[in-house]
Amino acid sequence: MTALALARSWRPKTFSELVGQDHVVKALTHALDQGRLHHAWLFTGTRGVGKTTIARIMAKALNCTGSDGSGKMTSEPCGKCPACMEIDAGRFVDYVEMDAASNRGVDDIAALLEKAAYAPSNGRYKVYMIDEVHMLTNHAFNAMLKTLEEPPEHVKFILATTDPQKIPVTILSRCLQFNLKQMPVPLIVEHLEKVLASEKVEYEVNALRVLAKAAQGSMRDALSLTDQAIAYAAGKVTEESVRGMLGTLDDAYLIRIVDCLIAKDGASLLAVANEMGERSMSFSLALQDLSSLLQKIAAAQVVPESVLDDWPEAGEIRRLATQLTKEEAQLFYQITITSRPDLSLAPDEQTGFAMTLLRMLAFRPGNNSSGGGGNSSSAPSSPSAPPVNTSRPAASAATAAPASRASAPAPAARVPTSAAPSASAPSAPAAVASSAERPDWHALMRQLPVKGLVQQLAFQTELQDWNDSVAGVRATIVTPMPQLASEASVGRLADALTAHFGKPVKIVIEKGEVEGKTVAKVDAQIHQEKRMNAEQMIAADPFIQQLEKEFGAKVVGGSVKPL
Repeated sequence: MTALALARSWRPKTFSELVGQDHVVKALTHALDQGRLHHAWLFTGTRGVGKTTIARIMAKALNCTGSDGSGKMTSEPCGKCPACMEIDAGRFVDYVEMDAASNRGVDDIAALLEKAAYAPSNGRYKVYMIDEVHMLTNHAFNAMLKTLEEPPEHVKFILATTDPQKIPVTILSRCLQFNLKQMPVPLIVEHLEKVLASEKVEYEVNALRVLAKAAQGSMRDALSLTDQAIAYAAGKVTEESVRGMLGTLDDAYLIRIVDCLIAKDGASLLAVANEMGERSMSFSLALQDLSSLLQKIAAAQVVPESVLDDWPEAGEIRRLATQLTKEEAQLFYQITITSRPDLSLAPDEQTGFAMTLLRMLAFRPGNNSSGGGGNSSSAPSSPSAPPVNTSRPAASAATAAPASRASAPAPAARVPTSAAPSASAPSAPAAVASSAERPDWHALMRQLPVKGLVQQLAFQTELQDWNDSVAGVRATIVTPMPQLASEASVGRLADALTAHFGKPVKIVIEKGEVEGKTVAKVDAQIHQEKRMNAEQMIAADPFIQQLEKEFGAKVVGGSVKPL
């Protein structure tokens, strides 16, 4: 006869045996004791946290008749009456478990609801448990809405799901919802100790911690892994055997990795990676365990009492917390968690893992103040530090021209040598030009208080001739865009020039090509020069060059813009 799996033989049969869901147990037992029962419950949570188990206990509590056959509904089912024993054996006719993953259509729900109208055969209530209810189709959900809202008095619904977001709100509003928690590692370890002691299996507590961590909050997974560990060890369940079974990393490897990082010993880092490869360890789990260790180190640096004495690595964590700086711990943690998805892109997992270790060795915070083996002036800067240092000169260089333009609207120093000879922008009309000399057209158009189409006309013109006399000024300008030179725009531009010089100004418009000294073209040339300067500064930046060399990074053309 084959032995029953631990996950089945140790399934709780009463609320008192249920582990880790006290908030749900409290609410349900009070409801049962006070007789204030809802007609539908929804249990949500990850796999293996007790959704189906609670449903079966509820079914027994609703139908228990006591060992003498005269008992009433209770929060403590006896487990000895026919109803309790048949529910535990899975053959109670009035308790129906339906898997919505394989019975998800409207016909399946219609058949179930049709039977719900009839009174229970043996029990006090008909209990329908629909597992993975989120798998039902929309038509199936719609078919059960009315019955779920006002079911017959003898019918109770229990819905369970791992993905409540996929359940329509119309269903959620008709149920009492209970969110089942994931099992914490200490609670799983405590339960596994009880199970193995009862099963008379020798074990190491650290082995149970490894199993509990691998279960990821699921008690059923923890019991299944324990079953596997018992078979694998063929005797005492030790930490070494469990790690060998799971392919997880020994803490000694993790400590060695961090020590090598502190010592900046690249050869030893690669040697550790090779040893792990020879033992066929999972490098994805290794990065996960390493990130967990670094998190504990970072927590110990801020909150020393967070390190528990019963941790086997407690002493090493306290030691490493004093040798690493806070910045290094944070940086190394970030590199480990962001590198896990990259393992699938590497030639093989060992190569990807080795590159992650080398990346942690290459990037070090550049502003460490004291302590830690990671402090070194020769160590490369971290990804987060250089932008602070290198962006400042870039920003100041990129913003220098706009700042000067704000105080001096005519950046004449940027104008080509063929442009007008004026070297500075006017702060007053006389600074632009006297009425007796040819003005700097670029600076003059920048000074005029014109907007809209008149400004566009001013920016798209070039001064060809300036004839000044006592009676007034005759200005001949050329524009490649005659469509802008409407009579109204030309008149408003002439009025602005008249007000500026204090004498009548007449504008003569000629159509033709310009030589490149319009306001628009000069501004475009200035912007192009600033953009090229910014690109040269980015290309010459040591941090950018390091990224290009080590990671094959490239600056996207045209993406650099001067501030």
